[in-house]
Amino acid sequence: MNQKIHAQVVVIGSGPSGYSAAFRCSDLGLETVLIECDNKLGGVCLNSGCIPSKSLLHISKIIKEAKELSQIGVSFSTPIINFEKVVSWKKNIIEKFNSGLSDMRKKRKIKLIKGYAKFDTKNSVVIENIDARITLMFENAIIATGSKSIHIPSLPNDKKIWNSTDALLLKKIPERFLIIGGGVIGLEMATIYSSLGSKIDIVDRFKNFFPSLDKRISDAYLSSIGDRFNLRLNTHIDSFKVSDDHCSVILVQDGVKQNEINYDAVLVAIGRSPNTDSIGLNEIGLEVNNTGFISVDKQLRTNISNIYAIGDVTGFPMLAHKGMHQGHIAAEVISGRNHYFEPKVIPSIAYTEPEIAWVGVSENEAKKKNINFEICDFPWNASARAIISNSSFGVTRLIFDKNSNKIIGGAIVGTNAGELISEIALAIEMGCDAEDIALTIHPHPTLSESICLSSEIFQGTITDLFNLKCKK
Repeated sequence: MNQKIHAQVVVIGSGPSGYSAAFRCSDLGLETVLIECDNKLGGVCLNSGCIPSKSLLHISKIIKEAKELSQIGVSFSTPIINFEKVVSWKKNIIEKFNSGLSDMRKKRKIKLIKGYAKFDTKNSVVIENIDARITLMFENAIIATGSKSIHIPSLPNDKKIWNSTDALLLKKIPERFLIIGGGVIGLEMATIYSSLGSKIDIVDRFKNFFPSLDKRISDAYLSSIGDRFNLRLNTHIDSFKVSDDHCSVILVQDGVKQNEINYDAVLVAIGRSPNTDSIGLNEIGLEVNNTGFISVDKQLRTNISNIYAIGDVTGFPMLAHKGMHQGHIAAEVISGRNHYFEPKVIPSIAYTEPEIAWVGVSENEAKKKNINFEICDFPWNASARAIISNSSFGVTRLIFDKNSNKIIGGAIVGTNAGELISEIALAIEMGCDAEDIALTIHPHPTLSESICLSSEIFQGTITDLFNLKCKK
């Protein structure tokens, strides 16, 4: 059955970017249609990414903290994990948010069409689903189709070779587990599975751990993980064979071939690529780069003026919170408001144990840009709250422009770093200088006061550490 319908705005994809755009369009009085190929709203983030992974990381954190309490006289027996119940709990969290999104869509009277959309012209998409072929004429379109895991073509298709979605299903706990890729996804999965008993090797082709991080931050993280997993840098796969019960892998580390190791499961976590290859962009002349990302201006317009793109399809960083903000901007521009997507910074977090969070200019970037900068590190072994939280290895780093005294970057490693990074992001966004932060009274004892104390180091007013800038 063929149908034809019309909408002021069509949003393709219902992940964080897409539903944010659709909801904002509706709130601004625009007739909006949302297209989703899955049975649920929320995209990868809600259904098979951010939310389920953070649910399991919460369990991992509790298991680790319970073990650590034995050092101060509080001992628990080895945890008994009912995986069926854990999976049910995780599923219930996802369903709660699915239901919430569905209710909010219905209250806004946004029409939902389930199916796969493909651009037919610059003003129409064709949607294929089980029941019908629908042609939707639109005035404006927002592409929010998200991204997918990158696969290694040379690896066979086998149930023992996982992507991040497979890993979050928690169908089995491999005794020996290989994770290919030492980025955020790989580290988070290593955190989860190591707490559940897996012996883990992480292999990464880079010589340095997390090259985008300052060495002081990465060293603090590495010092905290102990023997929870084995990180093998400057390493690649030489051979890979699959049998009925394991994967046999030979690695080359630092140019030296290693002995063959048998793994019960292998996770490929080498990044994600945009979902732009099957939605008809070439047919209508919409420009994408050689990696599939869509180029947009500061108002999120593509080279076709009535078609916008938001979220992962617009490039790095591929973060839900970036896409949600872009969704608001695109909706407001379509409604006639003169808004722009021009954040000074976008914070990033690895929800590992401990967490790593960073925002703005790093030390390496400051050097490359020839910025006259100063680094101010507050070590958490001088923080009462950090010591109480068994996180004394942590550090809060702020980077200041010495010419203006303004904060330009920051990073934190330690428990709840992700909850702390927003203050630094706000300070950069608002153009705060060191005095603004140092004179803001922070509660004591808290982890957040480490941000204030790092600013005091720059100001030369610190009393919680020896003051290297004192006059004596």
